[in-house]
Amino acid sequence: MKLFPYAHATHPQWGMAANLALAQLRAQMALHGYASSPTLALLYITDHYAAHAKAILDHLSAELPEITDWAGTVGVGIASNNVEYFDEPALAVMLLELPSDQYRVFSGVAPLGLTFEAHTALVHADGQTPDVADLIKELAERTDAGYVFGGLAASRGPAVQFAVAADGTVKGQGNTSGVFHGGLSGVAFGSEVALVSRVTQGCLPIHGAHQITRADRNVVLALDGEPALTVLLRELQVTLDEPREALVAIRNTLAGLTEPASLVDATPTVLRTGNFGPDVMVRHIIGLDPARAGVALADGVTEGMALAFCQRNVQAARADLMRVCAEIREELEPQEQALETATALAASDAEAAPHAARGIAGAIYVSCNGRGGAHFGGDSAELQIIRRALGDVPLVGFFAAGEIARHHLYGYTGVLTVFTGK
Repeated sequence: MKLFPYAHATHPQWGMAANLALAQLRAQMALHGYASSPTLALLYITDHYAAHAKAILDHLSAELPEITDWAGTVGVGIASNNVEYFDEPALAVMLLELPSDQYRVFSGVAPLGLTFEAHTALVHADGQTPDVADLIKELAERTDAGYVFGGLAASRGPAVQFAVAADGTVKGQGNTSGVFHGGLSGVAFGSEVALVSRVTQGCLPIHGAHQITRADRNVVLALDGEPALTVLLRELQVTLDEPREALVAIRNTLAGLTEPASLVDATPTVLRTGNFGPDVMVRHIIGLDPARAGVALADGVTEGMALAFCQRNVQAARADLMRVCAEIREELEPQEQALETATALAASDAEAAPHAARGIAGAIYVSCNGRGGAHFGGDSAELQIIRRALGDVPLVGFFAAGEIARHHLYGYTGVLTVFTGK
């Protein structure tokens, strides 16, 4: 298994950042153990560069003519190994060496056709697209694994997406530039591209789960037959007689929802760390309905769903992120290792280097733009946790306006996906 070359850079001028990244990529491609003949590139830019998306893509593709396929998008922040760039001009690139018959780039004007049997897919989407959650679910159902991963573009400017195939444009898109707005795009992978993916939500339930017994669109009216607002106030130990204290507590509270079809004994999955499992979708509380004693959420709800009020904090976020990294390592690392391999993998942070023995060629991390370092205790702390827990591996990603995993559109989560060797 060869490691995927990757690079990241920041500079007020996009051309300087692109050239810094190119220098890193070329240096790695010349190293033993790194892929020397990649054909697929993932490109993520911060929204400071969004207006220059076409120029960036044109420059990078001209300088890397061996790369025939490109995919990516924009975020208010981007991620790479051990570092994040928030609210500053930056880009990150990773070059993948995969069999040409095991992936396909797709976009809204060149949808994934029936000629390619997709096992999984990396998805970039525009959150302003009508029924985007339904489109994601439909795409997941068209994959053999029923699993897609990725996120919604996040930008204070154009919400751009990149999609370029072998001839410089995706078949069917005419002479378009490879930079898109709206819809879905990404890369579908065949069954021979081995992936391991995990979702981290990083929130703790306040109390047990309840069944929604009455609802009106996005307003929960009753939980277990009791007024929803009454349940919320009781679990937060506040009262509307002291509205200021109550509003502060409610603003720091979210709701974990589970679809009826996912329920086991009407209870959302709570892991041993106390965190929610991937079947739970966490949504903000956006208002109260005192007249009906209801609680309004940032998503539609239906009777029969399970709901558990929850809160986020640094400790919960860190613990759950370390959990998913540990699960990935446990799945990939062999039971027995040669002494040389074990020594390399046990190196300190200062001495660590990407190593094929980790079983990871590269990784993609999509996190919520409401998370990031500050949510984990400091600048780049989220990515530093991944590096310490997962090891020093090639990694790129972005901070999204919504995260995609399985057939769900999540909020306030992280989705970590690694490419493994068979």
